[in-house]
Amino acid sequence: MKRLLILSATTLALLASPAHAQWAVFDAANYAQNIMTAAHTLETINNQIRQLQNDALNLTGLDFSALQQLRSALASTNQLIQQAQGLAYDISQMDADFARLYPDAYAATITGSQMALDARQRWNFSLKALGSAMRMQAQASQNLAIDEETLSDLVNRSQGAVGALQATQATNQLLALQARQAIQGQQLRITQDRAVALEQARAVAAQERAREVRRRFQGDGSRYTPQPVSFYAE
Repeated sequence: MKRLLILSATTLALLASPAHAQWAVFDAANYAQNIMTAAHTLETINNQIRQLQNDALNLTGLDFSALQQLRSALASTNQLIQQAQGLAYDISQMDADFARLYPDAYAATITGSQMALDARQRWNFSLKALGSAMRMQAQASQNLAIDEETLSDLVNRSQGAVGALQATQATNQLLALQARQAIQGQQLRITQDRAVALEQARAVAAQERAREVRRRFQGDGSRYTPQPVSFYAE
């Protein structure tokens, strides 16, 4: 009986006294959500870092420029045109010289000596035009070797570009090289066509000169009629 009273008292004491410790509760769903959020945040940060790295590469400029070489080559062909002698490239001056030296018809006031001088001047113009065309061809040949080296450098740098800016700059310089070659081709055709045109005009002028000389030799077309000549006055 005594033991029963002691056990009952002990039980009542434990029930009546406040709890001094609690067990922690583990929330698996909340833990998984936190892990996913952390992983997503880390991925976002990594993407931002990669984007910044890509931007840095894309903004990296090309440490090569062929602009000076292109300008130098173009200046050399321009100088040849400016130094060209003979019939002027200036339109107003050319019109005046062409009208004088390549006339549709010779006026009666033009002497035979003047026609001969004009023929000599036309021959001189044709000779100088041919010389200019040949000098332009020689210069274009020299520029071709330079263009091959420039093209090789630009293609290599374009293929080795580390970003969009370098690739764009290399492409722009390739386009500039192409444009410079097109301009040089136009200059070459101008000098060649000019030489051909002057030679054709010289041939036409020579035909007109020959016609005028023949007309003057034949006179006004009246047939010569012999007349008796009296040596002694009657």
